[in-house]
Amino acid sequence: MSDRIIRTDEDLTEGLAYLTSVEPRFDRIAPDLLPLPLRLKPDGFAPMLSAIVGQQVSTASAQAVWEKLETAGLSVPHSVQAATDDDLRACGLSRQKIRYAKALAEADIDYKALRDLPDDVVVKKLTAVTGIGLWTAEIYVMFSLGRADAFAAGDLAIQIAVQDLFELPDRPTDKDLRAMAEPWSPWRSVAARLMWSYYRVIKQRDGIR
Repeated sequence: MSDRIIRTDEDLTEGLAYLTSVEPRFDRIAPDLLPLPLRLKPDGFAPMLSAIVGQQVSTASAQAVWEKLETAGLSVPHSVQAATDDDLRACGLSRQKIRYAKALAEADIDYKALRDLPDDVVVKKLTAVTGIGLWTAEIYVMFSLGRADAFAAGDLAIQIAVQDLFELPDRPTDKDLRAMAEPWSPWRSVAARLMWSYYRVIKQRDGIR
């Protein structure tokens, strides 16, 4: 893993300077997309549950559900464990996400220990929990752990943005995009932020909450 942790706007500036030096297309669009958002979140159970809530729904829908969960006090493990399916459904969770929320609450993840583990190990531990897929785990590594080189290659908005910027005939697959992103290391997390900002411009909507 990269030793770099993104904590400040200055870190983003450093990363973007590197990216624009290795990829002319980034250099062309970056001035119109500044400032890039830090998007940093705390680590722990609540951000992980929030990421699950955000799976495959719009930004607005995810935010609305999350606000209901917080209002109901259902953003900590013991309350989720004690909640009935009806309690969680009333907040807007689907049957599938109720199962995922319960699985996360029962997983007893040592979130503090994750801070000192390599990116791939963190992803492996998180994806062992029912309902946490690769995208969700990588989003957590990027924004809750602040890892500078994490990259959610399976993110639809990033794929669409890359397809547009690089004038690709088809939207790149997860595998293809990971290969494309190798030259962007050790700042792939900044490249992701750049692509989300670009997506917002070309589609006039946010790609991630």
